[in-house]
Amino acid sequence: MLTLLVLALPILGSLVHMAPAPGPALERAGIVGGQEAPGSKWPWQVSLRLSIKYWMHICGGSLIHRQWVLTAAHCVGPALINPELFRVQLREQHLYYGDELLPISRVIPHPDYYMAQDGADIALLELEDPVNISSHIQTVALPPASQTFPAGMRCWVTGWGDVDNDEPLPPPFPLKQVKVPIVENHVCDAKYHTGLSTGDNIHIVRDDMLCAGNSRRDSCQGDSGGPLVCRVNGTWLQAGVVSWGEGCAQPNRPGVYTRVTHYLDWIHRYVPKEP
Repeated sequence: MLTLLVLALPILGSLVHMAPAPGPALERAGIVGGQEAPGSKWPWQVSLRLSIKYWMHICGGSLIHRQWVLTAAHCVGPALINPELFRVQLREQHLYYGDELLPISRVIPHPDYYMAQDGADIALLELEDPVNISSHIQTVALPPASQTFPAGMRCWVTGWGDVDNDEPLPPPFPLKQVKVPIVENHVCDAKYHTGLSTGDNIHIVRDDMLCAGNSRRDSCQGDSGGPLVCRVNGTWLQAGVVSWGEGCAQPNRPGVYTRVTHYLDWIHRYVPKEP
């Protein structure tokens, strides 16, 4: 079987790169091959914090409604679902430089989630109070169910994760961005079978997943839960949620994301549609 890397940060022994969720996959963490994001971009990016000795960054997330954050299920559960354990930091250029952490009233991992490589790696966080939208803090649009993101399309992934395999983001911990190409699912699945025995013919990349990246540009440990966004007709749409991968920016191992269009009905059971 594969040894996969789920993209979060070291905590509790770890819900992230350092300590994988149950099973062989590791959740994801940092941006490889990118650069610091301009302070005016990605106003929906959030940092998910867990209470250890301090409010430690464990994952990314995105503001999809004034009172709702979208993230990965491996960042919050299925065991860690007490909302008092978590806080959300809205868009900041550097981790730990802001002083306002928002409390969460509900943590809702998808009921089908068990581990990232099995799919359903998606979760919702309801904030106790709606946030004030401004030029600095904005929501990201969810795509319509019919939206496709074709192979080769260039999209962006952002986060505060590792900058290479086992190489943490150095202080002052700036938000990073990288442009990554979409990889068609069947091509991505074939890549993940490279190096495996011929008997390993199961589908590794599932229909509810989306692949992006290459051996130079990828998300990594600590980026888990963050957004993969694509610009379509002038609007930024969230195509994916950072989920898992085998290493970071490894040959034949693109980053794997939860496909947002697959879970729109589930999301809107809780999150009101924007007018």
